[in-house]
Amino acid sequence: MTTTACIELRDLELSTDIGTYGPGDIIPTQHLLDLTLWIDSTLVLISTDLMASVFDYDPLVVEIDSLARDGHYETQERLMTRIVEACAKYLEIESIEIGLKKLPVRSGTGSLGVRLSVDSATLNNIRSSTTSA
Repeated sequence: MTTTACIELRDLELSTDIGTYGPGDIIPTQHLLDLTLWIDSTLVLISTDLMASVFDYDPLVVEIDSLARDGHYETQERLMTRIVEACAKYLEIESIEIGLKKLPVRSGTGSLGVRLSVDSATLNNIRSSTTSA
């Protein structure tokens, strides 16, 4: 049996400006982020109760908040891509599952979102391209 570990962030409301809307369009009032970070299980199964023994996700959450507030985004996908690039900076992160949804969609109901799974090979390619740029 293989041991796996992840950090899960669910329904984080982002203060962001996404999309272009015309008269009569439903303008979303919320953008919610779901993020699962797959990490080495040795960062969860720890023998001492020390921050140095675990993955400190707080700086990443601060960076995500900053990216969300960074200006106008035409698409959810662009903000998601920037969040994945931010995650790639952390070598402890082995793979990622990310979802971003907006609500409401129609008449005060519904949500519409985009979901992406990034495997370790893709994450390493992102790391390579950002370090060589």
